Amino acid sequence: MSRFTVAVVGAGLGGLALAQALRHRGIDVTVYERDTALNTRRQGYRLHLDPRAHDALHQVLPPALMELFAATAGTPKSRFTLLDNDLRELFARESDEPAFAVDRLTLRSILLAGLERTVVFGKPVQRYRIDDAGRIEVRFADGDTARADVLVAADGINSIVRQQYLPHARIVETGVWQIYGMIPLTERTRKLFDDNMFGVFTMITGNDGSFVGVAPVEFTENPVAAAARLLPGSTLLPVPDYMTCSFGARAEWFGSARSSLRDLDGGRLHDIVATAVRTWHPRVREIIGHCDPASLFALPLRSSVPIPAWATTSVTLLGDAIHAMSPASGSGACTALRDAANLARALTEAAAGRELRAALRDYENHMIEYGFTAVREGAGNGQRFLGQNPLPIE
Repeated sequence: MSRFTVAVVGAGLGGLALAQALRHRGIDVTVYERDTALNTRRQGYRLHLDPRAHDALHQVLPPALMELFAATAGTPKSRFTLLDNDLRELFARESDEPAFAVDRLTLRSILLAGLERTVVFGKPVQRYRIDDAGRIEVRFADGDTARADVLVAADGINSIVRQQYLPHARIVETGVWQIYGMIPLTERTRKLFDDNMFGVFTMITGNDGSFVGVAPVEFTENPVAAAARLLPGSTLLPVPDYMTCSFGARAEWFGSARSSLRDLDGGRLHDIVATAVRTWHPRVREIIGHCDPASLFALPLRSSVPIPAWATTSVTLLGDAIHAMSPASGSGACTALRDAANLARALTEAAAGRELRAALRDYENHMIEYGFTAVREGAGNGQRFLGQNPLPIE
């Protein structure tokens, strides 16, 4: 029997990874997710995982799910390449570290496996309070409540819990918008990408501050076949090998369309990008031409502003809920998974008898250090490569 109960708000990567670890260590955990299903909202496509994120998955996943992850994760070249719009190389960086390219929805589906009774979908949190006995009461938008001893905010950049718990923690606009999409990799479309474009990330820059980014997702094994072989009874959605394709620019670049970017359909977004690259290298124009309009959506890039450590309580945070960062660092998912593994370890120590707040304090101090370091790195890379605003003075 668990010594305490944990309520996790948010079924993103970090929240699900934490729940996997706690469930398999006998700690009572429930995850509350505002969306009605994993695929309710489009949140992106390819994720880059570094060795620390890979190690974190090893720590939180049972062997069968880790094997399923390995069967579906791609291993691109550990190379970042910067090209001009005539495809001339401006900069390249190789890394000795292995890299993993995964599909976001596939990874979330793997993380959900076995948690079907642990995760409650369609349950947006409205607020929480701590009662006289020191227990946390979570109130939902539908009027329901739930009680727990520990509350974990894993509800992303718009975290309701963070806004109540740390109202001074700021989220700022970076000044850049990005349009995300994907290109199925077929015999025809593969020929559009040279060998170096199958690295971790390739960025193609325009003369007006706009940019196109491409990166591959090539499954070691078809996700559906891998799930049938390794975890009978589980289901992963069919996803083809693809090249993620994004377009970004400063908000002012989009002119009058800026105010409606979130609401534009894929066809209109495709028109914007196709027009933007009309004078670029013919191969870039063809790459954009093959980007599936139905896959396109637009988001502003935002960032947390680092804050000093706060007084530890039975409420804590992980992932974008506390240290959202520019994608220019390629570290958002990695850091969330690292948080989940570290927080699971802290809660396991508390379940074994360590004082709960002492364990949470150690987790938070460590997370604040590496999490906000990644935020600063992302802001610096974003300013250098994407034209982002400088991170505000802390």
